[in-house]
Amino acid sequence: MSLIDLLTRKNKTEEAPAIIPVLPKDIYRQSSLDLVDTIAPTALKIGSREIELGEKFVRTFYTVSYPRFLSDSWFAPVIDLDKVLDVSIFIHPLETEQALRTFQKKVAEVQSQINERESKGLVRDPLLDTAYQDLESLRDNLQQAQEKLFDVGLYLALYGDTKEEIAKTEGDIRGILDAKLVYTKPALFQQEQGFRSCLPLGSDELAVNSKLNSSPLSSIFPFVSFDLTSDRGILYGINRHNSSLILFDRFSLENYNSVVFAKSGSGKSYATKLEILRSLMFGTDVIVIDPEREYEQLAEATGGRSFNISLSSENHINPFDLPPVREDEDPKDILRSNIISLVGLFRIMLGGLSPEEDAIVDRAISETYALKDITGDSDFSNIEPPLLSDFEQVLSGMDGSESLVERLSKYTRGTWSGFMNEPTNIDLKQQFAVFSVRDMEDELKPIAMYIITHFIWNEVRHDMKKRLLIIDEAWWMMKSEDTASFLYSLAKRGRKYYLGVCTITQDVEDFLKSPYGRPILANSSLQLLLKQSPTTIDVLQQTFNLTDEEKYLLLEAGVGEGLFFAGLKHVAIKIVASYTEDQIITSDPSQLLAIKQEKSRHAAEQK
Repeated sequence: MSLIDLLTRKNKTEEAPAIIPVLPKDIYRQSSLDLVDTIAPTALKIGSREIELGEKFVRTFYTVSYPRFLSDSWFAPVIDLDKVLDVSIFIHPLETEQALRTFQKKVAEVQSQINERESKGLVRDPLLDTAYQDLESLRDNLQQAQEKLFDVGLYLALYGDTKEEIAKTEGDIRGILDAKLVYTKPALFQQEQGFRSCLPLGSDELAVNSKLNSSPLSSIFPFVSFDLTSDRGILYGINRHNSSLILFDRFSLENYNSVVFAKSGSGKSYATKLEILRSLMFGTDVIVIDPEREYEQLAEATGGRSFNISLSSENHINPFDLPPVREDEDPKDILRSNIISLVGLFRIMLGGLSPEEDAIVDRAISETYALKDITGDSDFSNIEPPLLSDFEQVLSGMDGSESLVERLSKYTRGTWSGFMNEPTNIDLKQQFAVFSVRDMEDELKPIAMYIITHFIWNEVRHDMKKRLLIIDEAWWMMKSEDTASFLYSLAKRGRKYYLGVCTITQDVEDFLKSPYGRPILANSSLQLLLKQSPTTIDVLQQTFNLTDEEKYLLLEAGVGEGLFFAGLKHVAIKIVASYTEDQIITSDPSQLLAIKQEKSRHAAEQK
């Protein structure tokens, strides 16, 4: 008898041999190697408590008793165990008519026992009263077709490399089930029948069944492992607990924002680029503020455009630009909002403003716009906006502005004049745009990021479409209260304009210490935590109310592994990409060098 016959045959009276090897000569006699011989183990040894399946051990046990009530998902902790096990659930429907006759006899028996105790003057038995009420209630539900009755067999087969390993796993599972008053027994001297019952053959050879009605039976449904998914969206990763897919559409949530916290080298940029690539396929426009020029290759591969923002670049943004006024907007509101944003910008540029200087700057901005006939009562859609040098000219004519003009001169006539004292020459009509600030001096990076985000915000308000704004290394913007406040404003108001804001940072403490850090976090429906350093893990544990197990998971996580939050729910995630996606989005220097060398070799061969 072949091994596959043993695994699939029905019970017979003869005793199975203890060891059944698959002999090589039997295989070589065949003209070709069968699939069953390829996947079958080399040998099988059946014992009283377990089966030796090749180099593995298998132990089967079954449930024998259930409590009066079974809560939803009570079986989930067993399903979610990080162990190798098979679960078989056999459901045999019973005829309702036959069940009702049986119930009628049982109700009569219980009622007779209750009456007998009463006639003897004994104190009532709560167990009998409860049994009577349960039987009557279930009989009514069966009669009204609200419930059905079933014979249910629940069997588990555990796999391990040693007997000690499966004994420990069995102890863990029985501990979980005993706590829920679900009791089990090992299939002593029935391991062969138990193993075949757990194979996907639909054969209940153990036949150890308990009667359950529809409601408790539904609570055993095995696909209750906690997962986070929806019926549309992009693939963010794989659930590490049960290998289910984490599919989500951020634009179907209460807001479209997200935050990513991770230490350097843990895969945060990789995960973000993967989301960008998949979002582009679904027609989402994506804009990235890139501090390290990590997204240029992705922009090149997807037909996007990259803008290098530096003191010597050809790309310029005029901070005095105004968005065209929409029909449902008041020009006064647009102008007022832009003036407030510019005051915040000058507060950063000039190293802070006193109350008197703040008032002077506010008045000077209004007068600068007025010089170009831009007022709240005019249509300024087609009027060329002023430049920073125009603002300096107006400011120099005001009393008490000497210090302001002196501090401003380096942006208009000094070393930094080429950065912002030019008309805007950037067009955001393409689907994917990257603003790189790597070559910008560190002192100017917060200013550059503020101007870029303000420019993007004007574009978003002008032309509403589904957009995703990625701000990598957002801690640069959290350094200043004005830039942090503007970022919070984007996160809070973006939903009205179909904009999702994704903030990424590796300096978690600096981000959360800002007065706007936690409000930005509170206004983000999605959060992704990847590998963390020991210095920041306690802050994250307190902020996200993590268990100790989740805390250690983040400390020990590999690249691209962590926790994915959506609202109040979260799961362990592993970021996965296809080979083609990986070649486009990788940030690994060794991979990038290999790709570059391959391109050079291919170009040389073409010549």
